[in-house]
Amino acid sequence: MNDMPNSEVQVPKAPRTSRLIGIGLLTLFFFLVFIALGVWQVERLSWKLDLIARVDARVHAAAVAVPNEASWAAVTAGNDEYRHVTASGRFIHDKSALVYASTERGPGFWVLTPLQIDTGAIVYINRGWVPTDRKDAAGRAEGNPEGTVQVTGLLRMTEPGGTLLRSNDPADGRWYSRDVEAMGKTAGLSRIAPFFIDADDTPNPGGLPVGGLTIVRFPNSHLSYALTWFAMAVLSLVGGAILIRAERRR
Repeated sequence: MNDMPNSEVQVPKAPRTSRLIGIGLLTLFFFLVFIALGVWQVERLSWKLDLIARVDARVHAAAVAVPNEASWAAVTAGNDEYRHVTASGRFIHDKSALVYASTERGPGFWVLTPLQIDTGAIVYINRGWVPTDRKDAAGRAEGNPEGTVQVTGLLRMTEPGGTLLRSNDPADGRWYSRDVEAMGKTAGLSRIAPFFIDADDTPNPGGLPVGGLTIVRFPNSHLSYALTWFAMAVLSLVGGAILIRAERRR
């Protein structure tokens, strides 16, 4: 009988199939997620460009009459915000509200004054900005016209509640957003439009309030976001391929 060497022959181990499948599935998962996010950003880009075009057309169109009371329920941000409108009526100056504002001219207040139109309904007008040291209406009385006036500007939707950091305090007269419905109710008014008008830059007597400070700007970073997600999708494939290759070499 021949003696057999007392040694084991080392047979290379094949990569564990389950591990390779797991890496492949995980790679596919991340790839599909990143692709979906990229496609979503492309869709958002298309929506944002359409929004900018529509708003730009509204801002530069000829002014039309402010929506009448019967159509207020149909007024929406998507269809009507930043529409160039005009309204006539009588200001109720003693029921104005001051809203904290930070503008290109510095800190101050927006002067929100109810305009009573000929039907008796109320449309608030953001007459413009006043500096902090001129918030007292008595010090700028020449800028408060009496009788029938005509106002032209941009239609804006009411801003309920306040801002992200500060809530409105109607009882104390502290307003951080242009919540015209709450302002009207606090002032004892009724039939209040669910929108207001940002007055244009037509000068007021005495120079205050300063209108025409509406900023029409929409951040549009969707293209860069889309490219980032698509790049992440490619990197996920590269990373998966590297892991699979390393596993096969073991």
